Amino acid sequence: PAAAAAAAGEESPVEGGPPDHSYSLSSGTTSEELLRKLNEQRDIIALLEVKMKEMKGSIRRLRLAEAQLREEIREKDRLLHAASAGTRKRHGL
Repeated sequence: PAAAAAAAGEESPVEGGPPDHSYSLSSGTTSEELLRKLNEQRDIIALLEVKMKEMKGSIRRLRLAEAQLREEIREKDRLLHAASAGTRKRHGL
């Protein structure tokens, strides 16, 4: 079974435990490995925080653009309504 796991590209289970994933630790993990994993996680979190800020900025810009477009639509609807009311009056409808 360990050879099959190694052939599949996975680390073999430690003393019958689960295979070592990026989010799980084997019983033989050294403090250096723990520190490396912790730093990797911190880097990932920092990157995600940056992406979240960028996305919040994008959402803000999209909301402003949406509000502008809705205002333009309201203005055009108002003008169309006024124009069609004027046309009806001119034709005696």
